[in-house]
Amino acid sequence: MSLAGAISLQFLADGLIAGATIGLGAIGVTLTYSILRFANFAHGEFISIGCYLTLTIAGACGAWLPASRATLGDFSLSCGVIAAALLAVPLTGLLALGLDAVLFRPLRARGTPITAVIASFGASLALRALLELAFSSRPRYFTQELQIAIPLGFGVRATPDQMALLGVTAVLVVALHVILTRTGTGRAMRAVSENPTLARVVGIDVAQVIRLTWLFGAGLAASAGILLGLVVQIRPTMGAELLLPLFAAAILGGIGSVPGALAGGLIVGIAEAATVQFAGAEWRAAVAFLVLIAVLLLRPKGLFGRAD
Repeated sequence: MSLAGAISLQFLADGLIAGATIGLGAIGVTLTYSILRFANFAHGEFISIGCYLTLTIAGACGAWLPASRATLGDFSLSCGVIAAALLAVPLTGLLALGLDAVLFRPLRARGTPITAVIASFGASLALRALLELAFSSRPRYFTQELQIAIPLGFGVRATPDQMALLGVTAVLVVALHVILTRTGTGRAMRAVSENPTLARVVGIDVAQVIRLTWLFGAGLAASAGILLGLVVQIRPTMGAELLLPLFAAAILGGIGSVPGALAGGLIVGIAEAATVQFAGAEWRAAVAFLVLIAVLLLRPKGLFGRAD
């Protein structure tokens, strides 16, 4: 295979890895928008908070139980990081519930969605400032160990952590899809997404569905942040930098569609990787914006969305 072919396949692999985290975070965006009817700009901060909670809990585990620092095989993941992640995900969900109770629920009661959008932007700034105050802007890492990329064939290389990222993302997406399509909880969430008033009339607990939406959305965002933290630097702004790609992926896939959000994330990730490869890294930030504008102009309902 020529060098050009190998490079092309490598940028596709890099795009899939980046797109997996974007897609996972975009699922939370699409759930929140389809059920709560507003764009939550604080969603990106749940990515950062989940990552920092994992880092903090893993550090405490390492201080009290040195054995938890042992890594698992070729992965940089330690037992402490895995245990911390299992705690950080629900904690991030509880934080989202608290934010909803204090800020968004009173605004929903007034029936002013645009106010909730503006409030979410303010909440995003406040949460990011708190992260910088608590942890500073200095980059952090789950581990300082370097991983060697493994040849996968056809000129493609990936580290064990990158392959784990793809595997965990696939498991989470399949699990959520099963919940939404095969369980009573999922049917209730889809009913509220279609028509909250009618869902309430037939006896569905809309308040409970909203709580579950916050838990699922923030939990998936935290999971995306933890997986992202395995392959990049951990910084307070990491979630904010992903916010535009998240919204672009959610709209591209179609609001309310979990497979669509993942597909949109993969497309945005590959587009960003292609831009870095062929145009330069300075143009990467513009890709999500261009994708978002193109979808709104050409196919507003998205790839898997339904027309109103």
